[in-house]
Amino acid sequence: MMKLLSSSEKTLIEKLKNNDKSAFTVIFTRYYQDLVRFSFRFTKNSDTSEEIVQELFVKLWEERNSLTLHSSLKSYLLKSVQNRSIDWLRHLKIQYKYASDVLDNPILSENDIENYILHSELELNLFRALNKIPAQNAEVFRLSRIESLNHHEIAQKLGVSVRTVEVRMAKALSLLREELIDFLLLTIIIFHLIP
Repeated sequence: MMKLLSSSEKTLIEKLKNNDKSAFTVIFTRYYQDLVRFSFRFTKNSDTSEEIVQELFVKLWEERNSLTLHSSLKSYLLKSVQNRSIDWLRHLKIQYKYASDVLDNPILSENDIENYILHSELELNLFRALNKIPAQNAEVFRLSRIESLNHHEIAQKLGVSVRTVEVRMAKALSLLREELIDFLLLTIIIFHLIP
């Protein structure tokens, strides 16, 4: 059964709502240690428990004017500490999961940035190279490799034969290899010569 607000607690809360700092000091002194011990039952970390309780008291002071209690002050404070301690545990669990995922995939985590940079540079160089080759060849390449159309679909879209698409695609690939040769050599050197 929920404990009701006592007359002394009502008086304290009324004073608190009227910005009485001495009432806040009485509440803090009366409940602080118990609340820290209660939080510690969840966190098993004394610094964290103290931080949780201190933050609760800061919030209590900041929201003193709108404070409405349906149970005793101690019940309210204990419930608040419990919720904050559980939230802290949930957050900790998410952090551990993330750290565990990174540790389980070290190669991925170490190379993520390098792979992204390399992919971005390749994409940029590819688009520059596409602008240098004949438009018909570049268009076939874009439709095939970027829009993922097959040769029959490209032929229909452009109103040409499948054979024409194949010839233009072969020419595009040959020209792009020439345009991207320096970048591709650099990529091979980075991935195969650097330990």
